[in-house]
Amino acid sequence: MTPPTEAPAVEMRAITKRFGTLVADDHVDLLAPSGTIHALVGENGAGKSTLMNMLYGLYTPDSGEILIHGKPVTLHGPGDAIKQGIGMVHQHFMLVPPLTVAENIVLGAEPPSLARFPRQEAIRRVAELAARYGLRVDPTARVGDLPVGLQQRVEILKTLYRGAEILILDEPTAVLTPQETDELFVVLRDLVTKGKTILFISHKLREVMSVADQISVLRRGKKVATLEKATTSREEIARLMVGREILPQVDRGVSHPGEPVLEVRDLRCDSDRGLSALKGLSFTVRAGEVLGIAGVEGNGQSELVDVLTGLRHATSGTVSLHGQPVTNATPRRLRDLGLAAIPEDRHARGLILEYSVANNLVLGSQNSPAVTGGWLLSPRRILERARRLIGQFDIRGAVPATRARSLSGGNQQKVVLAREIESRPSFLIAAQPTRGLDIGAIQFVHQQLLAERDKGVGILLVSAELDEILALSDRIAVLYEGSIPGTFTAEEATEDRLGILMTGGSLTPEPVGG
Repeated sequence: MTPPTEAPAVEMRAITKRFGTLVADDHVDLLAPSGTIHALVGENGAGKSTLMNMLYGLYTPDSGEILIHGKPVTLHGPGDAIKQGIGMVHQHFMLVPPLTVAENIVLGAEPPSLARFPRQEAIRRVAELAARYGLRVDPTARVGDLPVGLQQRVEILKTLYRGAEILILDEPTAVLTPQETDELFVVLRDLVTKGKTILFISHKLREVMSVADQISVLRRGKKVATLEKATTSREEIARLMVGREILPQVDRGVSHPGEPVLEVRDLRCDSDRGLSALKGLSFTVRAGEVLGIAGVEGNGQSELVDVLTGLRHATSGTVSLHGQPVTNATPRRLRDLGLAAIPEDRHARGLILEYSVANNLVLGSQNSPAVTGGWLLSPRRILERARRLIGQFDIRGAVPATRARSLSGGNQQKVVLAREIESRPSFLIAAQPTRGLDIGAIQFVHQQLLAERDKGVGILLVSAELDEILALSDRIAVLYEGSIPGTFTAEEATEDRLGILMTGGSLTPEPVGG
């Protein structure tokens, strides 16, 4: 007699979810066996997060069925999901910084009478839970004092405290250093050996291939394949994600650095909260090179870009562009001296979404003879410029009159990229230039940045994606808590060396990249 087959931990059948006319998920099937790690990959807008939000009860499917351990369930909210043993760790943590680890974990799950639930009992329970699952963290530590890797452990412990057998993780490595990522994967593997089932959303194919047992690929709201890690490759996953062959990673080639373009000395500034954000930064960007700024987000990257683009006041220090002092210069003066910038938030600072593509492409160049006829803007020249750049930068789904809001994120970023490169800069700041883009668009942006470098443009690349920093940079400076603890040449840089400095560690001997 054949023994009965254990029901999968999660089975989603023909799940469909619409938002108005948009079909986010279209008859999606998903099966995650118990005790496995199942990854969901796909381009932005493919339906991954929507699908997992339905599994956690944040959305209700328009049609389809969800089964947990073989039994159909209806999830009207996260409370229902928690009762079914489902927990979710969101990309942006849901913690209260002033509270301790133990207080955060029990928050919302306290007994009705707090008098029967002493603080020491909470600490004891959390310590036992942390020891059982190998999630080392001090229950009495204040969460706001913990590095992000430990904060993520607290989020995982919160789900386990509530009895989760199925854990959903949304982009779990987005804010982690390489070392913290490795530690997380050890934790996930250990959880699986203890019978937990893990589903996680990721766009980092190298990491997916490192930790997942199965990989489901979504494209435009449909599941196109479920693959076994042992029999697939990153190339196959990438092809399925975008529906076409993807070329290998761009070849950075050899750079030929020239004279300094940007020189920063002892730069200091405050954050929006009045706290010290930059603490004496000094570095140089040369013509014809890419200097990458590596670091976990929130260590001063945004403030650095703001100061260099004239949007934030430096409290001390100096900035020179082509040898001319430009400390606290206006954005107009900086642009006149050859600075161009791809902002980290294309919606807030890169585009006017209600403007047409043609009008967005002319922002910052209103005084250029290329778009004026005498004293006034020339509609004909603006139109001709837009048509040329739409073709040159492959801005899909666009004509000059198309509103920027109606374009996909990748094509919106191409509008910003086209405008900034068309200004023929000598110095280009690229802040998070591929955030939210699909594989094909990322590759296009990388090619354009390297082409500018090869024309002699000095480029400052600020990115939270360490793979991107390593792929494009000729030199790499690590930014940690507003300071630069080390700078490397491309040949010296490794994920491990960068990761140590990104978390405040030190190297012996000290890096000497210049």
